[in-house]
Amino acid sequence: MQPGIWQILIVALVVLVLFGRGRISEMMGDFGKGISSFKKGMTEENRASSEVNPQIEAPATTTAPTTAPAASETTESQADKPAS
Repeated sequence: MQPGIWQILIVALVVLVLFGRGRISEMMGDFGKGISSFKKGMTEENRASSEVNPQIEAPATTTAPTTAPAASETTESQADKPAS
C-alpha cells in the first residue's frame, strides 16, 4: 500500500504542529551544513591521499641462497648415529 497525498499532508501537518516552522527550518539547515561538511571532508581526503602516495610501487624482492641442509638429510644422518 502506497501512501496517498492526503496521508502525506496529514503527517506533514502533524510534524509542523509538533516542531514548529522555525525548528524544522533550523534542523534542515543543520542537515544541509552536515552534508556540505561531509562532501568537503571527502574531497580533502581524496586530494590528500593522492598527493601523499600517487602511485604504489611493488617492493623490490631479493632472495638470498639458503645454506641450511634439507630436513630429510638431517633426519637420515641422525638415524645413522647410535643412541647415547
